Amino acid sequence: MIPIVNPDLDRYVHDHSEPPAALLDELREFTLAHEPRAVMQVGRVQGALLRMLVALMQARRVLEIGTFTGYSALSMAEALPPDGELITCDRDPEVARIARSFFDRSEHGGKIRIALGDALATLRAMPASPAFDLVFIDADKERYPAYYEEALPRLRRGGLIVADNTLWSGEVLAPESADGRAIVAFNDLVFRDPRVEKVMLTVRDGVTLARKR
Repeated sequence: MIPIVNPDLDRYVHDHSEPPAALLDELREFTLAHEPRAVMQVGRVQGALLRMLVALMQARRVLEIGTFTGYSALSMAEALPPDGELITCDRDPEVARIARSFFDRSEHGGKIRIALGDALATLRAMPASPAFDLVFIDADKERYPAYYEEALPRLRRGGLIVADNTLWSGEVLAPESADGRAIVAFNDLVFRDPRVEKVMLTVRDGVTLARKR
């Protein structure tokens, strides 16, 4: 991932944001040491943002598309009430195993359910009710539009879709890769969608918030 913010400024933001729980720091270090795709892990500031969004919305049900090793899921679960629920989808059993091992060590881990398998199939099998308060999309980029279209009917009015990597290391300005072109198509889809109000943020690799009207 190529930084899109001046590294010194990025470090300043990092140092002036709410620090994570010790278990989250441990999960981050474990992922960096053992997972070749560690760049896929959300950043500390992004984790704090997700946790705050869940808290501000007083969310009770959260859906995550793309678990990886579990940093974002555990960050969001911290802000859920004791009877809250977070369903996180991933097709990779190895990263799901790592995530579950950390969830099991957290007082908030009981709120999290891992749905192992194809995320789009999992999503399509879900009923429209009870609705989700927040959906976090951070999986294969070419299917972002499909995830979005399936998630929106399952989101309550006033609910929030949060999409990661929406600046794709700045490639959105001149996309060359298939993933870059997919992100551009997704960004255009959300921007033109009258069903939501939206804002794009330059947090880490770009985060888009879309609130259902």
